[in-house]
Amino acid sequence: MSGHSKWAQIKHKKGLEDKKRGQIFSKIIRLITVAVKEKGPNPEANPSLKMAIEKAKSVNMPAENIERAIKKASGEETKGQALENIILEIYGPEGTAILTEGVTDNKKRMISEIKHILSQYDAKLAEEGSVKWLFDRIGIIKILKEKIKDIPDFELKIIDNGATDIKTENDTLIIYFKAEDFEKFKKLIADYQIEIDSLSLEWLPKNEISLTNPENIKKIENLLEALNNHNDITEIYSNIKMANE
Repeated sequence: MSGHSKWAQIKHKKGLEDKKRGQIFSKIIRLITVAVKEKGPNPEANPSLKMAIEKAKSVNMPAENIERAIKKASGEETKGQALENIILEIYGPEGTAILTEGVTDNKKRMISEIKHILSQYDAKLAEEGSVKWLFDRIGIIKILKEKIKDIPDFELKIIDNGATDIKTENDTLIIYFKAEDFEKFKKLIADYQIEIDSLSLEWLPKNEISLTNPENIKKIENLLEALNNHNDITEIYSNIKMANE
């Protein structure tokens, strides 16, 4: 299980390698700005900010850049900036579904630009809710196993409290749960005095669609690449499963 399809993960990794670091940092700074404006500069009291900081660290954004972004978002300089979060729902070739999360200072402009991108790859914006229902909103917490004193007891407690799945990946325990239980699981782990390695909220497709048509596979590749390159888009999720996966 993962927050989005393996295909999306591959594209994100490729994007991280190929794209200019400045563009990636710019996207994360927008996330930090919105999070600070919504719930303040303390990451322990602001889950959205904590997740944005973790995302920044995952792409090796320097600590001073993170601190500067938080301070700037807290200060007078950002007053009047109308940044907002936006989710776009997209139909792609062969009935594929795509969700994008983003931060923009001009929703109308962003939607116009995205529509132009979609028109090039046989894709289109969908009505609100018509794609989102194909995904589950889930929380994911990762903990290094060395931080847990009694793993079997801890896993049992987690399951008893409603975890939907638990996986082990190398030296990390990965816990999946319903998005509405986010604060409950944070508190539960804090009560155990266990340090969280990372936490996030993601979109998981209920079912994946396999693509076999080479022409459509190429269209999807180019579409995801173009969306990933758009400055306002920060995350991409899809129900796409490639034929060789």
